[in-house]
Amino acid sequence: MSDLLRRLGRPEGTKLLIVTADDYGLCHAVNVAVSEALAMGAVTSASLLMPAPWSRHAAATYHGGDVGIELSILADHPLLRYGPLTHAPSLLGGDGGFADTVDDALEHADLDEVRRECRAQVERAVLSGFDLTHIAVHRGVLLQRPEFFDVVLELAVEYRLPLRLLDAHGEAGLGFPARSIVRQAGVVTPDTVIDTRATGFRPVWPNVLANIKPGVTELVVHPAVDTEELRAFATDAEQRITDMHLLTRDAAFRSALRTHDVELIGWAPLLALTHASLPR
Repeated sequence: MSDLLRRLGRPEGTKLLIVTADDYGLCHAVNVAVSEALAMGAVTSASLLMPAPWSRHAAATYHGGDVGIELSILADHPLLRYGPLTHAPSLLGGDGGFADTVDDALEHADLDEVRRECRAQVERAVLSGFDLTHIAVHRGVLLQRPEFFDVVLELAVEYRLPLRLLDAHGEAGLGFPARSIVRQAGVVTPDTVIDTRATGFRPVWPNVLANIKPGVTELVVHPAVDTEELRAFATDAEQRITDMHLLTRDAAFRSALRTHDVELIGWAPLLALTHASLPR
């Protein structure tokens, strides 16, 4: 039985699913989609990119809901540039914003600058009015090296927030026992993470739902409404648009949740467990 299910007091065999919309704050098209999907219950949480250009709009239009922080040292859309909140020269790519590839970001990042920048992103989100429910990492960049992983875990412990780890493929290539380290620190993380970035959600969702195992799974999606702005910069615009349609307009997805006995939850139960494990 999943230890997390046991700690949540749920019966063996229960399938719990967190559906998280990533990249909140990236652009107007994403913000509109995330707000609508949260309001409809089509997603159960969102992760905020605080350095991104539309994070202020996300804060200004936020009306409650489950939102965590998506720590980032990467701006992976070459036509949409943004950079650190702090003075962090090592985190800059050649054009003055964050690096636009994972390898470039990791090659130059200074540990102290990463630590200051990540803390600033969390603090800015809190000051902007978000009652954070979890920590995630954009593209998993900061989870791929032990020294940066430690920074993320330190923030999760300090702010008493549950943490998203990498999907099974990403964890297998880490070379260190991330899940065990997080558990020993008292931080709660979902049993399984499924990120549909590479494929988009539509091609894979029937198999995803059919193969969800008992325990807590986080499904990471990337919805956006269809706008000229989005199509002008996002090479994955079509995937984001179809994610939004599937989540909010397609009854088949909701029907499949019932068919496979999958229960939607947010991060709140995991947040409560983390608070219990990490008392003030």
